[in-house]
Amino acid sequence: MAKHPKHGIAPRPVILAPTDRTAFAVDLAEAQDPLVMALDVGSTATRGSVHDARGIPVRGFRHKIPHAFTTGTDGTSTIDPDQVVEELARVLDVVTLHPDLTGRITAVALDTFASSLVGVDARGRATTPCFTYADRRSAPQLATLRREVDEAEIQQLTGARLHTSYLTPRFRWLRETHPQEFGRTVRWLSIGEYAELTWLGRTAAGTSTAAWTGLLDRRTGDWSERMLDLARVDRAALSDIAAPNAPMRGVPHVTNSRWPALADAAWFPAIADGLGANLGSGGTDGTTLVTSMATSGAMRVLLHHQPDEIPSGLWCYRIDDRRALLGGALNDVGRAVEWIGRTMALDTDLPTIASAAPAPGTPTVLPFFSGERSTGWAGSARALLADVSAASDGAALARGVLEGLVVSYARVAAQLVEAAEDSRQGEGNRRTVERVVVAGRVSQDLPGLRQMLADCLGRPVLPATFKRSTLRGTALLAAETVVSGTPPADPPLEEACVPHREHRAHWDAVAERFGNLYPSTTRENPTAPAALPGR
Repeated sequence: MAKHPKHGIAPRPVILAPTDRTAFAVDLAEAQDPLVMALDVGSTATRGSVHDARGIPVRGFRHKIPHAFTTGTDGTSTIDPDQVVEELARVLDVVTLHPDLTGRITAVALDTFASSLVGVDARGRATTPCFTYADRRSAPQLATLRREVDEAEIQQLTGARLHTSYLTPRFRWLRETHPQEFGRTVRWLSIGEYAELTWLGRTAAGTSTAAWTGLLDRRTGDWSERMLDLARVDRAALSDIAAPNAPMRGVPHVTNSRWPALADAAWFPAIADGLGANLGSGGTDGTTLVTSMATSGAMRVLLHHQPDEIPSGLWCYRIDDRRALLGGALNDVGRAVEWIGRTMALDTDLPTIASAAPAPGTPTVLPFFSGERSTGWAGSARALLADVSAASDGAALARGVLEGLVVSYARVAAQLVEAAEDSRQGEGNRRTVERVVVAGRVSQDLPGLRQMLADCLGRPVLPATFKRSTLRGTALLAAETVVSGTPPADPPLEEACVPHREHRAHWDAVAERFGNLYPSTTRENPTAPAALPGR
């Protein structure tokens, strides 16, 4: 089928009223066929919704089931894989029940949190829990790996640094600490692959899902033999890799009988949720930098080429043979906000605190509650609170955490903007990052964070406050294959938050204090403080 003619062009935003988060939807009678059923497994919930051919959610056809990771002070972060599969099935039960959907849904698309891992036996039954990106128990194996190899070389090979979020140290940790489970496992899957194997009897690793493992050769799109050797895992234990335009065919009748509305649908291999979030918020090329603020966070630009060099603080994940996602990630955004509420009982005051003007004497906080990814990749890092005096109350500490989050984003942005622009040199049509979009639950719950980000970056920030941008992007990626001739709708964005120039000195000072404290909490691979863009 033909590709969307507008893909790869930064769309002009539709401006919504600041409080209207449900206006971006269409009634079933007005939805343009074909429809796409999109599913999302996030850190806090499993969700699903139907989208029309333009990527517009169909009003009333959505469902959400909350969940939580199992965590521990030793770095544990897991979830029951069969629980997730059941949640996804219940979402499909609810959303696809309406008889008027029959024959209209042509694709089922799924995204999940990245770097998940589930072991299965020869019958496809789980031998392990699902390990999440936040599981830090492979830190000793990570330290050993860093002594064995040139990490910079590995990053250029795979697009990913060595880190507890990725699978190379995790496989070593599993082999060393869980030999019985490792021995019973014949195949290793992401949580999305596991769900599709359970339902369809077959599965594949979407290219972006494979890229987020840290085991993919970003230039060839195949598993890297070197990384498999370092991880000490056989290629036969991993799935084949499938491009995002390669759906799985031949869905078993038992699946059709449970969900008759999906009888004619193509099932697509799972993608990483970060890719869905970027596409759904309008980040279709390198002119748009998308900032996600959810349980974890990220900043990304989508490139229509594979960059030659990747800055040390970033990752670059292959999407397909013509696109890559360049960016950096924060482990703790929503988690940091939840820590504020749990520790200081300030839930109702947080929006006011986030919207307040900067104040002298605010504590400096490095918000690495579950380790650091970008820019220093210190998996065992811990949060640090400094400049705390007897006058520092709960509100001041909360504000310090929020400022630490914003500066963490700015450190990523400093490398990302430069790298995205440098990677285009020699193309004959150099384009720069033209706009910053911010999306995600935390940015919607705390609108003041958007203004803080604009002030810190020195750039206008466009809020994407419509619901379920990740699901929308996941649907749009599948629509590239199953939809012909219908361009995607422009994503609705609010009026830009314009930076307050009078706050420039405050944010420069916060960034300087953050940079001075950084080496003391991130003993692994400390990096120099990043300059803030837009100064």
